[in-house]
Amino acid sequence: MGDILNVSHLTKRFSGLVAVDDLSLTVKERQIHTLIGPNGAGKSTTINLITGVLKGDTGTITFAGKDISAMPTHKIAQLGLGRTFQNIKLFGAMSVIENLMVGAHKNTSQGIVNFLWNTKRAKDEEEKMRAHAEQILKQIDMYSHKDDMVNELPYGLRKMTELGRTLMIDPKMILLDEPAAGLNPSERQEFIQHLKDVYDSGIDLFLIEHNMDVVMSISHYITVINFGAKIAEGEPKEVVNNPEVIKAYLGSRFKAE
Repeated sequence: MGDILNVSHLTKRFSGLVAVDDLSLTVKERQIHTLIGPNGAGKSTTINLITGVLKGDTGTITFAGKDISAMPTHKIAQLGLGRTFQNIKLFGAMSVIENLMVGAHKNTSQGIVNFLWNTKRAKDEEEKMRAHAEQILKQIDMYSHKDDMVNELPYGLRKMTELGRTLMIDPKMILLDEPAAGLNPSERQEFIQHLKDVYDSGIDLFLIEHNMDVVMSISHYITVINFGAKIAEGEPKEVVNNPEVIKAYLGSRFKAE
């Protein structure tokens, strides 16, 4: 089992404030890896650095054997690194299936000139995208909502739509920023099952999550950061019983059996 993602000595400062502090971590292939820590610990900044939204001051990031440290976001996505957001980023006035088709843009070979002049090719690609979107919607049990407007959906189904859109790029791995945030317990359980199904289909997962029921039920490996620096990592029961993690994040009342 090789490495799919490697972060080495990554540092990011904002006006002198160290948001990510000499962080190193490795995500193995065929693994669900979770990043946890207190609010303001640097978790979302870490994901933004990995996906190219931000550039690190020092350090390197490799994905699927390629150095992506200086790559733009769209190039990183083309390598198969998908991402969902803490604050859902969908087109509310478009249907579910239209949102998914937007997510397939990196797989099309049509530039704007070709699109205008080669309408048959454009139509063929649109039909392929629609078929792919329908397949994914069936996979995540959203097919019955394919023509619903996103802004009319309940929050949990919007989360599922965003997951579906990320799957449209045929990712090798998906980074999920607090995927269970805002979901009630039953919605969380349903969403966890869908994530497990995605993993079982061959896609590795790296997530930030605050809900410890989600963390403990889905994670193979956990990295814990505080003030941008790694303080612990390991298998779930090992990490949540680590005294430093309990002190910094979980609180003295938390202890895994």
